Amino acid sequence: MKLDTRAMRHLTAEDWKVLAAVEQGSKNHELVPVPIIERFSRLKGGSSLVSKCISTLAKTSLIAKMKEAKYDGYRLTYGGLDYLALHTHSQKNHIYSVGTRVGVGKESDIMLVADHTGAQQILKIHRLGRISFRTVKTNRDYLKKNASGSWMYLSTLAARKEYAFLSALHQAGIPVPIPIAHSRHTIVMSLVDAPPLRQISSVPDPAALYSSLIELYLRLAKHGLIHGDYNEFNILIREDSSPTNPEEIVLTPIVIDFPQMISMEHVNAEMYFDRDINCIKIFFERRFHFKATMPGPFYKDVKKTVGKDGFERLDATLEASGITKKMAKDLEVAIRQHEEEKERNPEAFEPSDDEDEEEDEDEEDEDEEEENTNDKEGEEPSIIIGFKAAPLGTEEGMEKLRIHDKT
Repeated sequence: MKLDTRAMRHLTAEDWKVLAAVEQGSKNHELVPVPIIERFSRLKGGSSLVSKCISTLAKTSLIAKMKEAKYDGYRLTYGGLDYLALHTHSQKNHIYSVGTRVGVGKESDIMLVADHTGAQQILKIHRLGRISFRTVKTNRDYLKKNASGSWMYLSTLAARKEYAFLSALHQAGIPVPIPIAHSRHTIVMSLVDAPPLRQISSVPDPAALYSSLIELYLRLAKHGLIHGDYNEFNILIREDSSPTNPEEIVLTPIVIDFPQMISMEHVNAEMYFDRDINCIKIFFERRFHFKATMPGPFYKDVKKTVGKDGFERLDATLEASGITKKMAKDLEVAIRQHEEEKERNPEAFEPSDDEDEEEDEDEEDEDEEEENTNDKEGEEPSIIIGFKAAPLGTEEGMEKLRIHDKT
């Protein structure tokens, strides 16, 4: 789904209170009864004003009814969750305007935003389950066994987990985007003006870049962490000037995407470790025709280095961030089920015609152009490292978040 902020300027303070009430009621109700919405919103205008606000929110698809429901109630939509997150970021001056979508992940949207000073940043919106809504019936058993296991709940957990790791890794000196803020299923982080590894067709020294990627992965391992999805899609390559020779370009890898990160003590740690390392080896052999002469690294050898040589263990970061073991388990099971379902039924994960029809025509054309240039599997990469990349965007085209909440 697209992030459309145009309706935000028309929402009143009462509308925001009713929307927040639906979110609060969703913790215990799949469909929040209207009397509970009235009680949580605490509007002085009573039920008539609540009904008016509900009508406004429903027309903009921020809340929705369920077909054949046994009582009068509403559920929060992803659009409603988006607005609540943006509202929080706007009130805290983390986001002032929203620009275009600059990337689409397997389960996330990446938006270009700016703060009140005009500084450009990235807004990552987790949408776990977005692609797999058409396969929800096959996954329904999991959702039944876990009353709290809605997609929005899991998306919020994914964002919370990623923000916790981003913060810990940044403090530890690992090259990652700088975390700025977190609200619900969204993260605001610094803009890294660098292409993903998958878009790069040529580098001056593949062996040096391969070595730096493996070294970076081993640094994560020494902190007790396994990325879990370490591949050409989740590694940005930034061109920096050499500290010793300003005219020389140094390639700096930046790691992104951490919801699936696990501990080196995980029961399947060795499998994920080997998979990550093999992904890099296979990519370099296929893309740059480079094959490492040295075998490894191997999990059993690397595990002996965890927490040694002054490396702080960061695999306890989740507990420190307030994510319980049950929450972490919920997220892990959902991600694993998603991967298994995609392997069994890959066709179901392709965008449907119905979804395309829901898109705004202008935005649809823009996204088709973006996907045609960047996201088609099998398309030849077009970036040669050594030339400075153009900035991702400018202030022009940014949509200011006008929020009439009387605060």
